[in-house]
Amino acid sequence: MDIINALLDDIYQGSFPVAARERLLSHIRAARDTVKLPRKPHWDEKDVVLISYADQFREPEQPTLASFSRFYQQHLQSTFSLVHLLPFFPYSSDDGFSVIDYHQVNSICGDWQHISALHSETRLMFDFVCNHMSAHSLWFRHFLAQDPGWDDFFISMPPATDLSAVTRPRTSPLLTPFEMGNGETRYIWTTFSADQIDLNFANPEVLIRMVDVLLDYLIKGADYVRLDAVGYMWKTPGTTCIHLPKTHQLVKLFRAIANEVAPGTVIVTETNVPHKDNISYFGNGKDEAQMVYQFSLPPLVLHAIHSGSARALRQWASTLDLGGGTTTFFNFLASHDGIGLNPARGILSEVEIVALVRDLALEGALVSYKNNADGTTSPYEINVTYFDALNQQNDDDDTRLRRFLLAHAILLSFPGVPAIYIQSILGSRNDNEGVRAAGHNRAINREKYSLRDMEAWISGGNPLRQQVFERLSALIQLRTRQPAFHPDNPMTLLESENTLLVLRRHKPDSDGLLCVFNLSNHDVTTQLPLARQVQDLISGEKLDGSQPITLAAWQFMWLRG
Repeated sequence: MDIINALLDDIYQGSFPVAARERLLSHIRAARDTVKLPRKPHWDEKDVVLISYADQFREPEQPTLASFSRFYQQHLQSTFSLVHLLPFFPYSSDDGFSVIDYHQVNSICGDWQHISALHSETRLMFDFVCNHMSAHSLWFRHFLAQDPGWDDFFISMPPATDLSAVTRPRTSPLLTPFEMGNGETRYIWTTFSADQIDLNFANPEVLIRMVDVLLDYLIKGADYVRLDAVGYMWKTPGTTCIHLPKTHQLVKLFRAIANEVAPGTVIVTETNVPHKDNISYFGNGKDEAQMVYQFSLPPLVLHAIHSGSARALRQWASTLDLGGGTTTFFNFLASHDGIGLNPARGILSEVEIVALVRDLALEGALVSYKNNADGTTSPYEINVTYFDALNQQNDDDDTRLRRFLLAHAILLSFPGVPAIYIQSILGSRNDNEGVRAAGHNRAINREKYSLRDMEAWISGGNPLRQQVFERLSALIQLRTRQPAFHPDNPMTLLESENTLLVLRRHKPDSDGLLCVFNLSNHDVTTQLPLARQVQDLISGEKLDGSQPITLAAWQFMWLRG
């Protein structure tokens, strides 16, 4: 408890009431005595995460978690060792990220027994939506009613306050007017939308209640805990209000509590920002997040395949610090959100980013914008399924499949724990009808399905979906059998022409695997640094490593000597 007490002193500078501190510590001790489920002590090459909504599949009169569990056991269990369930709590907007009650399961999905049943089949990652909660929540209703003890749970500001320095991830207003119980209008801090009210962590009572949420998730068995939008947690007007020192201290506090209550729990931070800021959440390597979302990877892989050049991807990858075994990356290409562009800034030029946005928009992608401090707007994310992002509308299915598998082979080869979004492995296309129905761009990649329909489609009723599902599943399973892909193992980038990305993954003092990716739309012949016969694990073909090797358009090889 010494670390926890020290962090409370640092964050609150002696203003945390003694009785409140003892109440918080007693909650932590009680949770520590309650937690029984052991956690895996570390990560390895067998760890691949599936990202999915809890209501992804539906059947008549069935809780969606029961339907998801059946689909997982029958079709996904041999491929994924861990499931990230996106927020499965009662919510009012943003497909779950405007939480009404942190402690309940959405009745459409089921209840905590359904979570427990799924957890008996796989490890689980929970979302801790720690920055904000729903305007329809009981907490916010208490605040609006001016009930005793609730006045400082959220952040009120005079509308004339100069907040021009605040980093804005959206074009919506930062302050939203609400009528209080006494008829007064207050302007409340809403970073993401008028329905997502930012919590005031400067209030010790807010911290206690949010720690109770974290403790509940640890007791319920969360193996990984994702801290959503964590960079915005602490507000100080006159600053950017992102990545502030006290925000980092709160992450350290959550990490220390998880270490105390459920050792082995992995804290994962979600910060859709430039790479340097993103990796700052590793702290000193032992005191903040064990994993950070690798937000630069999706736009850089997309750019590499669109441009047919590995230049930017290789240059960035050569700078990665692999963390020495105490931290690693949470690697992904697609998620429930769009493809963020801020993490590519400083790696790709603004001209390259604008060109990529333009090209994808011409092929049916949607674009979301953010406000800048100078009053201008910039593209913030591309809203599109990753399958359609990689391809043109007039491509044939073979071309689509080759590009898609190439992108995921790169993902699976990079150091870190890979995560696959459910829409990707299902071969989903842009859901434009869903956008029209929901009224927001992100719905393009959040389609939900009848369980019966999806099982029919991946069994042959939709040949492209079937090909994507079977071939990506096989590729992931092949990856989990290669010790060279352990997240902690080094990666060496080899010089090559820009149409190729060539890297070696290996355990210390071993040759490991040579991974070669042809990013272009034509055959490429190259001489690789090999002096003996090798086998391509993808095709099974044996090759003479001393002779030039030809890769077809968008072909990749995992070569073992």
